[in-house]
Amino acid sequence: MRAFQLSTIVAAMLLSAFTLFAITMGGTSAAPAQNLYKLCRQVKNDDTIRPYSHDLYSGTVKAFKKLFPDANGAPEESGLQTQANYRCMNGKVQVCFVGANLPCAKMNAARDNPGADEYCKANPNDDVVPAVATGHDAVYSYKCQNGKAEVAGNPWKLDKRGFAKELWTMLPDQ
Repeated sequence: MRAFQLSTIVAAMLLSAFTLFAITMGGTSAAPAQNLYKLCRQVKNDDTIRPYSHDLYSGTVKAFKKLFPDANGAPEESGLQTQANYRCMNGKVQVCFVGANLPCAKMNAARDNPGADEYCKANPNDDVVPAVATGHDAVYSYKCQNGKAEVAGNPWKLDKRGFAKELWTMLPDQ
């Protein structure tokens, strides 16, 4: 009897793990949008960045308008395919739109930046160190002062998961 109970528990654990794997990989019969909402509710926090899905189109457009209220309309679907990224935070689906100097990745919060240091050696008094030198995930902006990199401007504010707060917003619930 004890062996039966143990094997039942192991089978339930394996089924649960397989279900989570199937949801993550999109292998269930539900639509991908439902899979992502379900995954986020189950795992709460997952920093994996996921690409755009057409099944999330209407919520993604609403989120875009919230983040970019001054934009002239919503981007075309082809634009969303290259810009929209999703992750799970606090059991909700979050969306971010990649753009020039709009990083959706987890940010590098180190104040010292070797790329900025190297750039400033070659450009001793530039007012701006480009993101190509600092890395697009750098929290800080830099300027060059006599060949040394110095923090300039306001750093990105981070959420508790280490992503730029102002670039991510919650997708409306389904």
